[in-house]
Amino acid sequence: MILRANRKDSRVLAEMAVQMWSSHTVDGLETEFSEGIKNNKSVFFIKYSNTLPVGFAQCGLRTDYVEGTDTSPVGYLEGIFVKADYRNRGYAKELLSACEKWAKDMGCSEFASDCELDNIGSLKFHLAMGFDEANRIICFKKSI
Repeated sequence: MILRANRKDSRVLAEMAVQMWSSHTVDGLETEFSEGIKNNKSVFFIKYSNTLPVGFAQCGLRTDYVEGTDTSPVGYLEGIFVKADYRNRGYAKELLSACEKWAKDMGCSEFASDCELDNIGSLKFHLAMGFDEANRIICFKKSI
């Protein structure tokens, strides 16, 4: 079962998300997710196995330029995660489908995502889900 998350789900989301985004803290993500749930430009879905939350997806609407797209807004997969013991069961595909439906309902005709260059698992997932690679970049910064 997949349900749209509400504010009371922020902690559960954060506890899963920190396993994917290890440079963050559960408390920091909980605050960020709670704020994200309040606005209507992003959404979180939770995948349940019986009553146990085993995965989530976060998507949003982007109105700035999105690599490889021609329209605005664009639905954007910000993150997707399934606990290790529950992978390879189609749960990520179900979560992605929920995100795509939400984006369509919000008026989007395109959906996009990204991953780090060295995240081969994510690259394989995206390609298997029908995404086309739009570009590869390395970003730079320096203090001045």
